[in-house]
Formats: sequence, C-alpha cells, structure tokens
Amino acid sequence: METKEFEFKGFKMSGFISLLFVLVLIGIIVWSSVTDTCQTVAVPVNLILIFLLIPGFVQLEPNEARAMLFFGKYRGTFRENGFWWVNPFLTKKKISLRARNLNADAIKVNDKSGNPIMIGLVMVWKVSDTYKALFEIDSQTIGKGAAGQASLGSTMKAFENFVSVQSDAALRQVAGCYSYDENGGEAAALTLRSGADEINEELKRTLNERLSIAGIEAVEARINYLAYAPEIAAVMLRRQQADAIISAREKIVEGAVSMVKMALDSLKKDGVVELDEERKAAMVSNLLVVLCGDEPAQPVVNTGTLYN
Repeated sequence: METKEFEFKGFKMSGFISLLFVLVLIGIIVWSSVTDTCQTVAVPVNLILIFLLIPGFVQLEPNEARAMLFFGKYRGTFRENGFWWVNPFLTKKKISLRARNLNADAIKVNDKSGNPIMIGLVMVWKVSDTYKALFEIDSQTIGKGAAGQASLGSTMKAFENFVSVQSDAALRQVAGCYSYDENGGEAAALTLRSGADEINEELKRTLNERLSIAGIEAVEARINYLAYAPEIAAVMLRRQQADAIISAREKIVEGAVSMVKMALDSLKKDGVVELDEERKAAMVSNLLVVLCGDEPAQPVVNTGTLYN
C-alpha cells in the first residue's frame, strides 16, 4: 500500500445534484408503479442505485473535516462546509478542526540554577493536518464506537492526551533552560520572571516541534503560573525581602549623601557660617543619622560648645 505522509484534497461533488438524481430515480419507480409499466429489471436496478447513492451524502459543518478511506487506503480529506456527496464505498472519518484549550496543572521542575519551582501553562491548539492526526496517533486504547472504529469523542480524547503529555515535556524542557530570576545567575541573562514574552515564544516553538508529528498546531502558549516550590518558598521570600531592604537602603543613603552635600555647599556659598573640618564631620554625621534612621531622630539641645 502506498504510504501518505500529508493531507491532500479528496474528491467530492455537490450533494444537491446527487439528491436530485435520487429523486428522479424515485419518481421513475413511482411512475412505473402507477402506470402499471413496471419492468422486471429497471425497477430493481433503480432501487439498488438509490440504496448505493444514499450512504454517500455528507453534511459538513464549519471547522470540521472528513478523511476518506477506501478499504484501508487514504483517499484524501475535504474541509469545505456544506452538503456533499462522495463515493459511498468510502469510510468517512470525522475530525474537528476547532480550537481547544489546555490549562495544565502546575508541575515541579528544576530551573537552570537547580532551584525547584512550580510552573504551569495554558495553551490553545487545533488540528492542522488530518492525515497525521488520524493515523499517527493510536486512539484504539482510548475507546471504540459501536461499529468497532474509534469514535470522534475517543479520537479527540487521544489528541488531548497526546497534547497533555507533550506540553508537560515541553514545559520541563523550557523551564530547565532558564533561571527563575536574576539571583544565582547572570544579571543580564533572560529569566522566567523577566522574559515573559521571549519565554512564551520559545515555549510555543518547542510545543510545535513536538506536536507536528501528530498534525497538531499550538496557536498560543504562555506560562500562567510561576512560583518557588513550597520547600524553598520561605527561604526565597526572606532572600527577596533582604534584597529589597538592601536596594531601599542604597537609595536612602544615596539620597542622604546628596542632601548633605547640597547643605554644605549652600552654607559655604551663602556664607552663613564658617565650618572647620571637625565641625563639618559632626554635621555630616548628624544629618546622616537623621536622614538614614528608621525612626524620627530625637532633638538634643547643646548648651555648650563643640569642644566642651
């Protein structure tokens, strides 16, 4: 048997033309019966033709497709919605082309730095190649219809199982290539937290590489959950708090030094008071305490001099 590795367009014709032909045959049979001109051969032949033509009628809704098999050989697919007639001896496999959602549960993986994290994704996918989707995925283990063939529901269930497994593998692959954040890695490196758009594009590309074998396309994919694993979440939270405190202190000290410098320059420029180096050092110390302290400074009245 010739092997097909891609989908191609199958033969079909308008169902209304075929329906008109069937009605003509029925009319001939009725006319022959009424006029009593029934022939022993013509009527049975017309009946046989009618019973052969009727199974060939197919109604196709939007975003649906039918893959045709002739005694096990693939004979093409058609996607145009409407009322059609095909070879009645063909087996017609129905497949949905509508977009579907997958909201995967968060899984535990190790990022590039080895930290355990929880990550989840949401994706939109659809069938793009009906041949690969029907004949590259084994749906026999999912369930069969009354006729012994995989039903549409079981076939779509097979697609969903395949997409679920491959999305899990793709998510683990992408998450292992990047660190959770800048801590423990290069400052300019792309991370899962900072590079959302780039990570989502990489995830989509990886998914399409894995799903292409089954004729399935990932229309959209993005990370919808990202957090440290519970066993290190408390430690990482304290580290983030420490980083935040250090960053805030740097800003406070930077602003305080700038304000002290501005105060000294203003005193010198306006000639308000002449300060020697020791008095300048004392003033800088007092101002830094006031500006950098966590609590309001308590005023102290000095009744003597700086040297007594």
